[in-house]
Amino acid sequence: MTLELIDVSLRVGADMHLYPTSLRLEPGEFNILLGATGAGKSTLIRLAAGLERPTGGRILVDGTDVTGMSPQKRNISLVHQFFVNYPHLTVFENIASPLRVSRVPKSEIEGRVEEAADILQLRPMLHRRPQELSGGQQQRTALARAIVKESKAIFLDEPLANLDYKLREELREQLPELLAGRGTVIVYATSEPTEALLLGGHTALMREGRLTQFGPTAEIYHQPRDVASASVFSDPPMNFAPVEKRGHRMHLGSALDWPVYGAAAGLPDGAYTVGIRPHHISPVDPPDPSIPIRGTVRITELSGSESVAHFDIADRVWVSQSAGVQQFQVGEPHEFHMVPTHCFYFAEDGKLAAKGIADG
Repeated sequence: MTLELIDVSLRVGADMHLYPTSLRLEPGEFNILLGATGAGKSTLIRLAAGLERPTGGRILVDGTDVTGMSPQKRNISLVHQFFVNYPHLTVFENIASPLRVSRVPKSEIEGRVEEAADILQLRPMLHRRPQELSGGQQQRTALARAIVKESKAIFLDEPLANLDYKLREELREQLPELLAGRGTVIVYATSEPTEALLLGGHTALMREGRLTQFGPTAEIYHQPRDVASASVFSDPPMNFAPVEKRGHRMHLGSALDWPVYGAAAGLPDGAYTVGIRPHHISPVDPPDPSIPIRGTVRITELSGSESVAHFDIADRVWVSQSAGVQQFQVGEPHEFHMVPTHCFYFAEDGKLAAKGIADG
């Protein structure tokens, strides 16, 4: 099965919730919608699933126009970030509910429910009710109900957002294996770039109701088309600043300059915007060739696994992200190290002009 959106849009009153969007989604791998809250991910899912009708464009399933077709006739499944289970039914009955609605023979229902329960490690809980389950077990139940239906498309709208860290990591790792080989179109919405990279497949970057780029996940991470795409695919957000190329060096005002490498060395002299991800600005000197940056620390965010520091540079605030616990003093200058080979350079129209030698 293929799912295709052709210039699909949604206007509510004077507000555009989704600008004309075209996407062709294939079965067999994850199709990820990546963007911040309000980017249009849930709107696109509701339109593709038939929960809302677009104000413009068409939706095709295997070449057939289903734009006005109800969700029930489309044979789709939808899993939200909230645990949508029937509280008065057992886990078995919750998983079986779409099969009963579809009038699947009773003799077949038991086998299909048990198979889905085994996949999601729910067999010991089949006779419990949702209120007797942990959050992770409730979300597994919702996923099992989606799997057992053997839908043509499964829409997962930030399904792990409300789980604790350990359960998120566990299910994130298992999902590709659980949903593989089903010939189903899988659409997965997330606001976390790291989650998109872990799931792989293809990613559609969304920003303010617009699709900014679509392609293989790793490819668009390393080669964002423009400033908008680069902004979406970085958490914390990518650092940007206006720079000027003169000869073989880039100049960030009078505060900083560095040599350019790779394709960037061949750019014409002139004005550009540099972009660099926070994890390529380190408070410790990295093994790759780097340049020192000295800036006043404004905010710090420390956890057991990483340290984030916001610091002033050339009338801007940049962010450094590094592993482990680093020592910063708010209000005091600190030396950071930027790796120029990880820089992206964008032209005045916002399009990617060149990047350093290393993958971004």
